[in-house]
Amino acid sequence: MKRRTAREKALQALFQVNVSQTDPNEAITHALEDQQQDDFMNMLVFGAIEHEQELDQLIQPHLKNWTMDRLANIDKAILRLATYELKYEEEIPSNVTIDEAVELAKAFGDDHSSKFVNGVLSKIKQELDQ
Repeated sequence: MKRRTAREKALQALFQVNVSQTDPNEAITHALEDQQQDDFMNMLVFGAIEHEQELDQLIQPHLKNWTMDRLANIDKAILRLATYELKYEEEIPSNVTIDEAVELAKAFGDDHSSKFVNGVLSKIKQELDQ
């Protein structure tokens, strides 16, 4: 599975976990739709779930006039996945992670999601680079 597809499927699974309180393994199986399991996808989903509080603490300071509770569920899931990738997957270039998250926001978010996601992740990247 290509990494772009794995990120998309990971987003779908994480969204399901966050919104419906679905078991992560069940959400992954549902998102895969009979495709084979993917290690990268599993790592993103379980990593984002395992580190959710820490990720939210990294994201929150960069949400000008917003709180995590007020974010659209899809934007929250995209930010968590990408922030996990920025923080823990050092072999993946930060710009690739941000570009992929922006593409997910364009595909699944509203008209403003991509700019919002790009802005927040750029600030998180700067913070992590310090």
